[in-house]
Amino acid sequence: MNEWFDAEQHVERAHEFYEASRWEEAESELRRAIALNPHRADWHFNLGLTLEAAGRFREALRAYGDAKTLEPESVQTLLAMGVNHLRLDDARTGAECLEEAHRLDQSRAEPLVHLIDARACLGQHDEAEVAFYMAMQLEDVDDSLAYLHLSGSLMDRELYEKAVWCLREAAQIDPRLPRVHARLAEAYAATGRKERARQLYLRELRNNPGDVETLLDLGSLLIDMNRLGEAGEKFRRVLELESDNADAHYALGDLALRQRRDVQALAAFRLVLRLDPDHSRARMRSAEILLRHNEREDARRLLRREIADLRRDPELFDDEELRDLGGLLLDAGLCAEAADAFRALAQRDPLDAEAHHLLGVSRFRMGDRAAGVMASRRALKLNPNQVSAMHNIALACIEERRWTRARCWVRRALAIEPDDASLRRLRVKLALRTVRQSGSRTADLIRSCVSRGRSAASRAA
Repeated sequence: MNEWFDAEQHVERAHEFYEASRWEEAESELRRAIALNPHRADWHFNLGLTLEAAGRFREALRAYGDAKTLEPESVQTLLAMGVNHLRLDDARTGAECLEEAHRLDQSRAEPLVHLIDARACLGQHDEAEVAFYMAMQLEDVDDSLAYLHLSGSLMDRELYEKAVWCLREAAQIDPRLPRVHARLAEAYAATGRKERARQLYLRELRNNPGDVETLLDLGSLLIDMNRLGEAGEKFRRVLELESDNADAHYALGDLALRQRRDVQALAAFRLVLRLDPDHSRARMRSAEILLRHNEREDARRLLRREIADLRRDPELFDDEELRDLGGLLLDAGLCAEAADAFRALAQRDPLDAEAHHLLGVSRFRMGDRAAGVMASRRALKLNPNQVSAMHNIALACIEERRWTRARCWVRRALAIEPDDASLRRLRVKLALRTVRQSGSRTADLIRSCVSRGRSAASRAA
């Protein structure tokens, strides 16, 4: 009896600490109560709420899991688990929890509202819209949150005007919705209305001056607006709030690079790599600077990590990163590795003519002329106006002493780009070759005629 009473006392104190936002004390009291009586599902659930409030989402999930074991059909527990899986970028498991919560109680809109977000994260946009319309039919629906989650699906599909409409509806229903004005700013920026986006970011910051994510987004927008000084101020403000924020250090490095301050940029990127050794973009930008200053060996040392990641799993890189990595590897003289990057890019999108062209360039530099020509022809099949591919095929023909074919490719390329200096030099080179070849044939003919004349004179004598 005393243990039961003590456990209840701990729970009451935990509730008081929770109301006062004293998460550690609330957690401690709940854990003492659970130690005395581990069979109360609601106490495990409350522990999950406390850990969630403290931002410890993975630990909160473990507490919710214990609550679910004791009470498997608790809709509230399944809902909390679904939301926290979404926060940890596990949309698939989150969707499963939310679907189960909806199945157990189809009169509640909240599981459907969060299911909109889960389906959008999984790229299941039709299902996200179905969840939205189902939620809007229910009486207890949080309209603002439903519109906010649907806007994410619309943004992913680049339906920016519809996303703007949804976000405006959400902001009108609940102006205090977290980051709603920042999300609306992002949608406006995507439609080219950058000044309106800037004003909305500033409005969000008036409501929440310490919002690091909004400061970073505003800084990126200001860079796009060529307001570099203001952008730097925003990134430095982030560092005042979080001195170890790798994204802010990277942004300042990128800003220094745009202003041609390579020394400062390299220092910033090196700091990013100390804070986050897996920051691929910082490593590549550092290599870019080193290559520009002819420090090829240092650049190669940096790129070896990227090469290992590329060979292990090309999906670690998005399309832009693969293209940039391939270009850096070419500049570093690592042509076989560059070919790996461009091959992965071409396999990801077989209709990307530029990827096939760059794969051809890598092959040519490796000395694999046949494979280079094959990749260049594939690029031309996709884009008949790919002048650089024609130039490379012409060079290959010259190396193979196929002069007529080389002249054909040069003429074809010059018809598209008549002012291309490298093509004009190549045309002159081939013309001189023709002149020399013609002169050689004339000299041979003269020598032949002289020889025959001498033979005839000798016979006459």
